Amino acid sequence: MSEQFGAAAAGAPKPWSMKRVVIASSAGTAFEWYDFFIFGALASTIGTVFFTGLGETAGVIAALGLFAAGFAFRPLGAIIFGAMGDRIGRKATFLTTVSLMGGATFAIGLLPTYAQAGIIAPILLIILRICQGTALGGEYGGAAIYVAEHADDDKRGAATGWIQSSAAFGLIAALLVIYFTRTTVGEEAFLEWGWRIPFLVSILLLFISVWMRLKLSESPAFQKLQAEGEVTKTPLREAFAEKESLKQVLTAFFAFMAAQGALWYCAFFYVQVFLERNLGVPGAEVNWIILLVTVISAPLYVFFGWLSDRVGRKPVMVGGMILGLVAFWPGFHAIADAVNPRLAAAQEAAPVVVETDLESCSVQFDLIGKAEFTTPCDIASKTLSAEGVSYTRVASSDGSTVVRVGDAAVPVSDDASAIPAALVDAGYPTSADPDEIQKGTLYFWLIVFTIAATALYGPQAAALVEMFPTRTRYTAMSLPYHIGTGWVGGFLPVTAFAIVAATGDIYAGLWYPIFFIALSIVCSLLFWKERHGRPLH
Repeated sequence: MSEQFGAAAAGAPKPWSMKRVVIASSAGTAFEWYDFFIFGALASTIGTVFFTGLGETAGVIAALGLFAAGFAFRPLGAIIFGAMGDRIGRKATFLTTVSLMGGATFAIGLLPTYAQAGIIAPILLIILRICQGTALGGEYGGAAIYVAEHADDDKRGAATGWIQSSAAFGLIAALLVIYFTRTTVGEEAFLEWGWRIPFLVSILLLFISVWMRLKLSESPAFQKLQAEGEVTKTPLREAFAEKESLKQVLTAFFAFMAAQGALWYCAFFYVQVFLERNLGVPGAEVNWIILLVTVISAPLYVFFGWLSDRVGRKPVMVGGMILGLVAFWPGFHAIADAVNPRLAAAQEAAPVVVETDLESCSVQFDLIGKAEFTTPCDIASKTLSAEGVSYTRVASSDGSTVVRVGDAAVPVSDDASAIPAALVDAGYPTSADPDEIQKGTLYFWLIVFTIAATALYGPQAAALVEMFPTRTRYTAMSLPYHIGTGWVGGFLPVTAFAIVAATGDIYAGLWYPIFFIALSIVCSLLFWKERHGRPLH
């Protein structure tokens, strides 16, 4: 990361200045991703600490608040801080976002638990989670734009590739801090007070990040805009109300941001759900599998950013989309056979059939995790989906619900507790056997997914920056990014589960990412114009 970035196009800073720009921006973004991921990685612990004892209404409010803070508030942050970045500057804005994120994360580590403060504890947690989501909505655009506006026109992809890799570094840091804290203090102490340590550590990362970013000057492109008196006073109107700008915003979302949210979250998050819930791989083993894949992914973002400087953003990013589109379906099937071959054998020897009143079956799309699906069909479907077992539904003659596992018949009314035992009796494994896992096949496909995700994500920051003028760049690019990652990507697990429960096929959830990837491929080929290497000013 030395001379490859060269001097910036405007102002010609010393070679080391570009290095400092990249390091400070990427490190700050990695710290923000650490703060965001630390919450997700400790979700079950947080639930135990903050939601125990909540009544139904309060539980719904808490679940809705946590969900909204994590995903729905990211586009709001994009609007707020995007407008701020286009009006007062890039540096001041991403100093604000990193301070807000770090401060909120540190404060979570100081919160009282539900046992100590009652309902006030989850309310405070929701507020801080909203702050986290809002801050992250403004961070990515600022860091990506700041680096891009310093970089040479022919090195912009490689430079901003480091911003993309910061998500990997943040996830790695979060997993490592949690792992070493758990192993040091023990599980009992971790649940009692040790969970606070990963949140409190963020204050050190915050100080480092703020110190590094304070050393930076404003981006040359924005300085030029200020000198010419061309800084916008109405960034939201110019970005979203003017026809040409709105067209570019929609193009960015449909041509690659929708695919990015679906592909990246499927490759790095949904695969964890599939391994642990559907295939029975122990959670700790899944964490280490994903950690290794994440380490492998880190340099690939920069590589594909560099490659896009040579051949263009569009060939590299569309190539990643196509690879993900063709790899997910056979890849997940191959992973299932390699990780839990006894499950595949049991499915063939003793297929599961749900005989039920088909009109009583719901589409179990549960956005906040609190909806109740209480019909016998729903109870049976939810139980089998949670067990990771595929099944077919047929109409029953008398309207009752019976789950047939091979030759066994399990009646279901308001209780499905007998289903797991019937599955075990029919040869279905309760978990994957680590000695039977074909790790070569598993890692081959995970790396294929990783290549697809990084090929799409690596050049993405440069591609977004190049689509919009300096006046409205922060506002215009941030919103499609966070709708794509926050909503399309964030809704993937809950939507995929609803599809699986509705169809009875553990692979059917893949149609969600496949749909968005295919949509983006078509839109990119029809509407997205290549702009790599062109001056930004």
